[in-house]
Amino acid sequence: MDDQNWLAEQFETNRARLRSVAYRMLGSLSDADDAVQESWLRLARSDSARIENLSAWLTTVVARVCLNMLRARQAQREELSGVRLPDPIVTYPDDRADPERATVLADSVSLALLVVLEALGPDERLAFVLHDMFGMPFDEIAPIVGRTATAARQLASRARRRVQGVGKVPDRDVEQHRAVVDAFLAAAQTGDLTALIAVLDRAVIARSDRGAAPGTLTELHGARAVAESAMMFSTLARLARPALVNGAPGILSFDAHGKLLCVMAFMVSGGRIAEIDILTDPARLRSLNLDTAR
Repeated sequence: MDDQNWLAEQFETNRARLRSVAYRMLGSLSDADDAVQESWLRLARSDSARIENLSAWLTTVVARVCLNMLRARQAQREELSGVRLPDPIVTYPDDRADPERATVLADSVSLALLVVLEALGPDERLAFVLHDMFGMPFDEIAPIVGRTATAARQLASRARRRVQGVGKVPDRDVEQHRAVVDAFLAAAQTGDLTALIAVLDRAVIARSDRGAAPGTLTELHGARAVAESAMMFSTLARLARPALVNGAPGILSFDAHGKLLCVMAFMVSGGRIAEIDILTDPARLRSLNLDTAR
């Protein structure tokens, strides 16, 4: 086996982990794939004989690429205002056919957490993801962000406080989570406002990304407002089916022809729905390549 083929084989061994890092950094599957591809191009142009630890080298490279993308995205947001809902990873409860998706979801990173990460600065997000999620030492993170190890530690600490200070603590019981989401769906299907309010936390937040304007999310707050909005979902709910959205129970809704109309992710806390993330952006839904035939 020649050097280039050996290098390609080693890269493929690391690809799933690199994609997992990039997805948590960027919250976008397509951007994550672009970052991973760029890391391969840089590896192919490098003197691989001088790389002592290929896995660590690739992680550093993909982190640098992601940081540049985050900084460019931040500059764009200053012009457009707002953020968008991160890309959901949708699977079905019996879907074991995609090991790469399984690796990306190994830590069951929720959309709710990714939304919080979207609000962090690029350097904070990088330090938090690399250290808290992937165990990279601060002395290795420091040169990526151009700071000292102490400063990198402070970045991660600030990010950690923001992550821990936002929202409620999700329930760990997946079966209970599924039961709560099923109760929400049943109430929406029958148009039962009282039952909808009963399954929602009083301070529930529903975020919706329709893709109507670049980089913006709309939000509803409070059980009654969210329940009344869900009443308009009753027709779509009749053509809904359960799914896993970033490893947690969620809902997919389709039209009569099997076209995906909506992905809903739920965060359940204290036995009630505390957060709902709703993606209805047609372009991004098409990229998920899902249908009712599964």
